[in-house]
Amino acid sequence: MTHMSDQELKIRHIDPSLYNKDLAPIKKADRSWGWFEIFNVWSNDIQSLFGYTLAASLFISYGLNGWAVMAAIVLAGFVVMLLVNLSGKPSVKYGVPFPVMIRASMGVRGANFPAMLRAITGIFWYGVQTYFASTAVSLLLTSLFGNPGGEWLGMSALDWLSFVIVWAFQIALFWQGIERIKHFLNWAGPLVYVVMIALMIIVWVRAGSDLLPAVDTIFRGSSDYNGSAIGAFLAITGTMIAYFAAVVINFGDFTRFVKSEKQMKLGNLVGLPLNVAFFSFIALIITAGTLALFGETMTNPSDIIAHVDSLPLTIIAAITFFAATVGINLVANFIPPAYDLANLFPRYISFRIGGLITAVVAFFVGGLWVSVISQVGISGFVNAVGAIVAPFYGIIVVDYYLIRRQRLNIQEMFSAAPDSAYYYLKGWNKRAIWAFLLSALFSISSVWVPALEALGGYAWLIGAALGGIFYYCLMRRQKVPSLDPLTSPASL
Repeated sequence: MTHMSDQELKIRHIDPSLYNKDLAPIKKADRSWGWFEIFNVWSNDIQSLFGYTLAASLFISYGLNGWAVMAAIVLAGFVVMLLVNLSGKPSVKYGVPFPVMIRASMGVRGANFPAMLRAITGIFWYGVQTYFASTAVSLLLTSLFGNPGGEWLGMSALDWLSFVIVWAFQIALFWQGIERIKHFLNWAGPLVYVVMIALMIIVWVRAGSDLLPAVDTIFRGSSDYNGSAIGAFLAITGTMIAYFAAVVINFGDFTRFVKSEKQMKLGNLVGLPLNVAFFSFIALIITAGTLALFGETMTNPSDIIAHVDSLPLTIIAAITFFAATVGINLVANFIPPAYDLANLFPRYISFRIGGLITAVVAFFVGGLWVSVISQVGISGFVNAVGAIVAPFYGIIVVDYYLIRRQRLNIQEMFSAAPDSAYYYLKGWNKRAIWAFLLSALFSISSVWVPALEALGGYAWLIGAALGGIFYYCLMRRQKVPSLDPLTSPASL
């Protein structure tokens, strides 16, 4: 990738405290991602152990007709597709990551505030997902060598070995750079599909003629859910939207590598509604098969593999679940904090160093997950931090499309001059801060106030909408500087 040279840095008066080569715009000629790479970003996002369990459980948790469940899941895919098309487009056009893009609305210094909130949630869940990925490795090692026993901080020696292996593997992969990560995602996404389809076929063959009646049982819908059908439909849609919310706001971290907006939109179409529908269908068939074979609906892939009792399948599945969980961890929880930390101190923290800091902190989160963190309810605090990030999505979108009319001055995003376009007041846009604070009151209440829990995943959407509305009302009379032709995307 080619970035701005030191000579250009001097000529353009770019502040070194706002710039390093990892944050700099990527020229379109140097981008290598197409629709397939974006598709695999989403494939790895949904095809984790948790993603499968979520998709399968939706068919049996709300007592809703199976076709309605499928429609709700597909609708959520379309909604998320529209959201990321909006948040991803600016980075396709200008080639900068999320923490740089948000400087336009929050100010060149104020951008560190949303970036660090996003980093906190990413680092926490990176540690947790590293632990869950290690359970797949532990499953593999146990199937081959057995478990010697013994326990420390809630994990056996084999569990700790598996955790360290996964932790070190992710660092080694990340250290190779974004291109190596791209190749891993391109390999992991299709592999998960191959194994899931194979598992579906095995379950289908073993269930035989009992499969279709089991599918019919699920499609008739029966559960302890007491709400209305419309309420169930909206709850399923909201749950799926909330599942993808972590990637929605910082989708520009990935689209900056995409060759064109057309490629991004095609990748989002194939990777979201179509991909989610197909993956959910596989989850449905396998879940119905477990009902036919074992007399109960199983939604955890590890439990299903254990009941199938096939050593070759266990080995292949363990490798696949490991790859899938590492994939979502890189996409949702590793790359974003690496950029966010680099944005905090660009002189001293590169993309790699930011990733290393993320990994070190996350090691303690994952290592203490079983014995401490999962027991004390800290995840509720982190979920609250994640919820209050939602207004920044609305602020970014409204600023770019309605306030700036899709025209940004990239050069001044790296300038700390008092008269620069995005300096505002000492680098902070107080109007954006007020818009955030007003809408964050709702976002945090949706997590901590029981009366608002019924909103489910829609709390994120409402928080984002309020952020955009408040920001527009406060900024509509603000004078927006004109774009210098020398800083148009074509000159990058």
